Amino acid sequence: MNDVSFTQNRELSWLKFNDRVLEEAADKSVPLLERLKFLSIFDTNLEEFFMVRVGSLTDLSKLSKKAIDSKSNLTPKEQLDKILAYLPKSYARKDEVYFDILEDMKKAGLFISKFSDLDEKDRLACKNYFDTKIEPILNFQLIDRTHPFPRLPNLSLVIIFDLVSQEKKKKEKIGIIYLPDRIDRYLKLADNHFVLIEDIIEVFAYNLFYKYQIERSYAISLTRNADINYNDDDYEVDQDFRDYMKGKLKKRKRLQPVRVEVDRPLSEDSLKFLTKQFNLSKEAIFVTKSLIQSDFIYDLIKDLPESFRKENSYEEFSPQESIYIDQKESIIKQIEKSDKLLSFPYESMDPLIRLLDEASNDLDVISIKITLYRIAKESEIAKALIRASENGKDVIVLMELRARFDEDNNILWSSRLEKAGCNVVYGFENHKTHSKVCLITRVDKNDEISYISQIATGNYNEKTAKLYTDFSLMTANKEIGTDAKEIFDNILIGNLDGAYKHLLVSPKSMQEGLDKLIDEQIKVQKKDGNGYIRLKMNSISDRKLIDKLSQASKKNVKIDMMVRGITCLLPGIKDRTENIEIYQIVGRFLEHHRIYQFGKGEDAKVYISSADFMTRNIRNRMEVAVPIYDPAIKKRIIDFLDLMFADDVKIRRLRPDGDYERVENKKNLIAQERLIALARQRSKQKALLLVKQIEERPKAISQKKDIKGNSNKEKTKGQKLKDFFKNLFK
Repeated sequence: MNDVSFTQNRELSWLKFNDRVLEEAADKSVPLLERLKFLSIFDTNLEEFFMVRVGSLTDLSKLSKKAIDSKSNLTPKEQLDKILAYLPKSYARKDEVYFDILEDMKKAGLFISKFSDLDEKDRLACKNYFDTKIEPILNFQLIDRTHPFPRLPNLSLVIIFDLVSQEKKKKEKIGIIYLPDRIDRYLKLADNHFVLIEDIIEVFAYNLFYKYQIERSYAISLTRNADINYNDDDYEVDQDFRDYMKGKLKKRKRLQPVRVEVDRPLSEDSLKFLTKQFNLSKEAIFVTKSLIQSDFIYDLIKDLPESFRKENSYEEFSPQESIYIDQKESIIKQIEKSDKLLSFPYESMDPLIRLLDEASNDLDVISIKITLYRIAKESEIAKALIRASENGKDVIVLMELRARFDEDNNILWSSRLEKAGCNVVYGFENHKTHSKVCLITRVDKNDEISYISQIATGNYNEKTAKLYTDFSLMTANKEIGTDAKEIFDNILIGNLDGAYKHLLVSPKSMQEGLDKLIDEQIKVQKKDGNGYIRLKMNSISDRKLIDKLSQASKKNVKIDMMVRGITCLLPGIKDRTENIEIYQIVGRFLEHHRIYQFGKGEDAKVYISSADFMTRNIRNRMEVAVPIYDPAIKKRIIDFLDLMFADDVKIRRLRPDGDYERVENKKNLIAQERLIALARQRSKQKALLLVKQIEERPKAISQKKDIKGNSNKEKTKGQKLKDFFKNLFK
């Protein structure tokens, strides 16, 4: 048995993280519409948790050989029992928060009304909408011996009716109506007034079941297992992997149920009916009086008047131009002079797209190689790769088709890239490729080979780059470029055992490299008492790394960690982790960096990485961590970490018992808001510098005469540009 005195179960840790998301929804200092979004995020997070984690544990619980969790010594069945026992209080809190938000919405003049609360005019509008838009496309049926209960797809949202015939025999029946997915989940009655479609359908269902009296009704949402096994034996060697994946995705919709959500308390008969139909325990039937499948909230918010949206949302922010990159000079030349670091979402992803576009037109560039895990539906990155291929560059794309819930989009883009002439490969059979690496190879007129490498903590996705916090390094370091070349060479021959001089690459060298870096700090601590480790990531669950950090803590190495999500390591446990502190930030942006710092100040070794400290990242995926060699960039990252750990509003401290607590609020510092302000300030300074440069232009240049003797228009253009920036920052 494992020593679990300083560890906790990953599933229960994740549930506590999701409760922290709900805490943001409850926070009245957060703008009203953002609170609604956090409520929806809580909901969709839990949805995915059931589809993936509960689905996986359900499968494992049926195996004869029971897998034991190394952090809690629990079997899959015991973990499921603890999950189902934990969740009722989360659902109760969700309902509490939702009704509190509804009250605040009413005060602000925004209403999501029940049909019973509508006036006569609005009820007539609902009746007309039902008759003309809903009823013609409704799918409904009675359930009896000749009409069996249908096999509902995953995430079905249906209304179930208990019916009694109006005949003398008073036969009892079940009716079912599917909510149509071709129309919005709500009807907009006025600018700030909405009613949900399920309420309208429920009221007018008597028109459909006209031979029956409706005794009671309730809406349910069904969640099925979506944890697909990609490593089974049904893949044929000569089969197109995209076709294989399409077949797998079809199966996902029909896997076994793992949860039912119901919008009101059930009678004993109704509860028995659902448990029998879906082969679930009653503990897997969750009653919630708040929204079910609340992702429609984002569309509803878009439907609000712009003035109301602005007043009740975060202050609008767009990623700014990086002050470290000149918009006029060749970006390749800039990277050749010094490394560049982009910080998302505070800085724009445009320089990366610009780099790919410049490479596609650079006569010295012979190839572009890239790993893609999750990309946008209208991906500018993919479009740039297509342009490069059409311009005759050798473009090699590793497209990971198994990126969960992005499989369809990746299949689509892999076909588009292939049709454009890109060489598309799908990585390793039993290991996902989660690394974020791009390599541009150049050969100049003297046959000198050079590389531009780009390595990041987050995906090549312009949409999430505005919402997730990540770093992206661009470097012309030839040795890093050589390592990156080795990565792509190994990908193309299916070799996971490559050796690299600078990069840490899982599944082969990541664990070994991290162990070595931790051991170095143990030696430093023994020598002069200055051993220090600081880590920022999404999750930590890997038993070997947990034990290694515990070993360092026992040797008195100070360890500070910022872990947004799953945290199986418990801090502050005597003789185990008493020198470890763990923090968490949940805020406007999703914290997504993976940063490893070993040591302090100028002597610190700093890496950015695609890998969390999870078993899947360290042993079951290809991941890459890159060292930061540029002193200015290293200082910038360390300063960034200093700021994140200085937050005293959105930050929480993990206690030894696994719960989170607030820290003392001394400065009222929200790190993300400070970073937004810094990005704006730097962008403003950069623009004002441009104004100054325009003002200092030699007057002789602007007053040149053309051949005809007329004044050159350059002066007018310069003055316009100068005035534009001056007005912008008044």
